[in-house]
Amino acid sequence: MTPEDRFEELVAELSALPEVSPPAGGRRFGAYALRRRGRIVAMLAHGRLVVKLPRLRVDALVAAGAGVRFDANKGTPMVQWLSLDPGSALSWSDLAREALAYAASDDVRPAT
Repeated sequence: MTPEDRFEELVAELSALPEVSPPAGGRRFGAYALRRRGRIVAMLAHGRLVVKLPRLRVDALVAAGAGVRFDANKGTPMVQWLSLDPGSALSWSDLAREALAYAASDDVRPAT
């Protein structure tokens, strides 16, 4: 199964959840992204699943070799974004659901 097929399955599974919208398409950044309340939580970029998670979780996944920090072609890896290794056995659904839960917790986190 291609990464695109896997992502389409993920979109079908998660876009039915409250406050989750499927990718809008197009050519701009985030065109192939799942969003919660308009904010990107998971996307397909260069054939890899990319998810927004807490920095410490991303640190742990990178240290375990599950992926790398996502770089949006700006030369600086983003500390809260994991680009999952295509060969990883981690569940795309579990990681995307973790990203959704993190996004929901961000709604109640006090501003710093």
